[in-house]
Amino acid sequence: MREERVAPASAGLRKAGPRNGAAEQRREGRVWLHVGRVAAFVAQEHMEANVLKRIGRSLLPKPARRRLAGWARRLTRRPPVGRVDFGDLRRLRPISGDWGFDRGTPVDRHYLGSFLSNHAGDVRGRVLEVGTNAMTLGLGGANVTRSDVLHVSVGDPPVTIVGDLATGGGLPIEAFDCVIATQTLQFIYDAAAAVRTIHRMLRPGGVALVTGAGISRISRYDMERWGEHWRFTSCCAQKLFEEVFPPENVTVETFGNVLAAVAFLHGVAAEELTREELAHHDPDYEVLVAVRVVRPEVS
Repeated sequence: MREERVAPASAGLRKAGPRNGAAEQRREGRVWLHVGRVAAFVAQEHMEANVLKRIGRSLLPKPARRRLAGWARRLTRRPPVGRVDFGDLRRLRPISGDWGFDRGTPVDRHYLGSFLSNHAGDVRGRVLEVGTNAMTLGLGGANVTRSDVLHVSVGDPPVTIVGDLATGGGLPIEAFDCVIATQTLQFIYDAAAAVRTIHRMLRPGGVALVTGAGISRISRYDMERWGEHWRFTSCCAQKLFEEVFPPENVTVETFGNVLAAVAFLHGVAAEELTREELAHHDPDYEVLVAVRVVRPEVS
């Protein structure tokens, strides 16, 4: 009859060796497989990320949890790293070399039109517009008693005044009820002096509607003639105008988002985006910076 032997209590407390380490690795591998399946389910079902954290805390030691966190971020990021589909945007030249005019309305002009339309009531009396009088006549209509167009050099009609906003040369003082200067200040090196000139040109109670480029390509035409010097933010625009006008008379607005910015840089027209895409406002992507300022009635 075989004698039964009772294993001592210490028999199960074997020293960790190579074979025991391999077993631990297999067990950890099974845990990772289980967690991976759960993580895939979480990603597929769009569950909240803290579910993964709870699973990881209950199953894995801290070093493994850190590895899991990095792996989960790569798993759930959309699109996955290295899998971004650039489509028509994977190119070294813009889709339109003409700002999008050849496809429709450039994105910045869409925002510019929205800003001016919202303040159409300010376009009245004697109005000075830089470069053209399209906005003056289109928005002011019968409320405009006289339309003047400013340009830095002699040009064809409708230019009525040749002057320099930086120096104030050739420009009348306290003559205008409204000044429209769109996409102009980025071409004037001394932008602060131009703001002071706008203040001097306005009659007491007069309004200036000014826009500047925030995110934009370079205008090669202007760069080669008088230079393109600046890109504006809401912060610098506020400070620039508050140095001349009372802070309570300065209102700064911004327009744009990352999609609108990319579309504008490529010359994709506003008509190629949806109304919702254009209207979405992201303060971190200021495609257009717009300012409305009022000269006080009493200087």
